[in-house]
Amino acid sequence: MPIKLNEENGGKILVIQASGTLVKEDYPDFVSEFERLLEKHGKPRLLFDMIGFEGWDAGGAWEDLKFGIHHYNDLERMAMVGDKRWQHAIEIIFKPFARAKIRYFDRADEAEARKWLEQA
Repeated sequence: MPIKLNEENGGKILVIQASGTLVKEDYPDFVSEFERLLEKHGKPRLLFDMIGFEGWDAGGAWEDLKFGIHHYNDLERMAMVGDKRWQHAIEIIFKPFARAKIRYFDRADEAEARKWLEQA
């Protein structure tokens, strides 16, 4: 599965691991599980792990955009961890689609990303 969603800290932090190229068909199960956890725990903080992530095809990009618009107010913070130069630009792309504070961290700084997520 190209998108995995895991709970940490009793659901206060959700870890999204994306790998390969995301397509439209990757989203229904992910969105359903995200919404279940949102209902259960309230506004989460996200760690978006992009190690091995290659991007989206057109259908996947559309689904991701719809997800971002629908959940615009539902996140507190999002730390993005990646290992490719282009992934840093995703921080800029995501900002208009979330009220959350968003920061990009290089792979070597994942511990710092987790600390940032846990800050008040």
